[in-house]
Amino acid sequence: MTVVESTSHGKSLEDVEPGILQENSISPEESLEETNEFDKTAIKTLVWKQDLRIVPLSAFIYLLCYLDRSNIGNARILNADTDNDLLSETHMTDRQYTIALMVFLIAYAIFEVPSNYLLKKLRPSRWIAFLMLSWGAITMGLGGSKNVAQVTGIRFILGVVEAGLFPGLVYYLTFWYRVSERSIRVALILASATLAGAFGGAIAYGVGHLNMSHGLSAWRWLFIIEGAPSCFSAFLIFFLLPDYPETAHWLTAEEKQLAKQRLRLEGSQGSAKAMTWKDAKSVLTDWRLYAHYAVYFGISTPFSSLSLFTPSITAGLGYKGLKAQLMTVPPYAVAYVVTIAVAGSADHFNARGIHSAVFAFIGAMGFLASAVLPPDAYQVWFAPKKRSRYSG
Repeated sequence: MTVVESTSHGKSLEDVEPGILQENSISPEESLEETNEFDKTAIKTLVWKQDLRIVPLSAFIYLLCYLDRSNIGNARILNADTDNDLLSETHMTDRQYTIALMVFLIAYAIFEVPSNYLLKKLRPSRWIAFLMLSWGAITMGLGGSKNVAQVTGIRFILGVVEAGLFPGLVYYLTFWYRVSERSIRVALILASATLAGAFGGAIAYGVGHLNMSHGLSAWRWLFIIEGAPSCFSAFLIFFLLPDYPETAHWLTAEEKQLAKQRLRLEGSQGSAKAMTWKDAKSVLTDWRLYAHYAVYFGISTPFSSLSLFTPSITAGLGYKGLKAQLMTVPPYAVAYVVTIAVAGSADHFNARGIHSAVFAFIGAMGFLASAVLPPDAYQVWFAPKKRSRYSG
């Protein structure tokens, strides 16, 4: 993610438009009641109307995005017991598979910022719908790959089009919400990634039974079936996703004015001009941007790795065949609940840093344990129990 969601004392990538680059004069501790600017009931009504239109759609979009991004992990072991998995049929080695995963992330890193620029230039609904249609079609195309070169090339293109979605959605929220309102909504959107992990395992389990149906291996069906919803949904997003408060037909004139006034110091404006080189320079020379890069890199590396290798991990615990796919569901289901609960707590206590640090530490300890313990250390607790032939 290249969008810095908020900086309470300076500039961020979301504030690069003329007239927006300025120091926030309202501190996070100040409430709307203290400034006596707006009617509390009107604000709650406005924010609720925005939530109903924006958050479910955004979460749904990111769920489909993450489903299409991470399903290669399911394809890697799907029907491996009959040699109908991705690696066997494309003659890929483990090293080549890792390279195919890596090129996706290289493209992702390169094209995040250009994609955000185009989101503002072309309008969110148009650009996000285009991205959805593109990554859905590319995912379906991955089902037709024959060798390592095709898998690697298609994954790179997939990284190009998916790069702009999450930073784009975070940037998109700045047109609608104040800084203090964004955290829980970003969490709801991000949590859909864990939900996608749960769905992905369940879908892979079901699709595994289609192996060699109409002459296609199950992993090919997996890419086709999971890519198609993104293509179909792109047309709905084009018409349903609102662009900016000032152009939303479902807001009254008074609500549009209220939305504009609320965000005059803490948000982006749909009517503002596009970013200039001067604006870009002021952001790119800010040390906080690179501090954010370092922190996010540390978080994203294990998160991305886990999403791509969870099916392989469950298979390593001793679960065989389609059951290895099914056993990826419980961890993601728990992660979804924890993500929402932690985000709600962080917003309630206005203590996002300590929440992030505590759970990052817990995650780090989990990865450290995985690294230093022997490969069979977890099997005592998590491996499937062998039933006695005399058991009921």
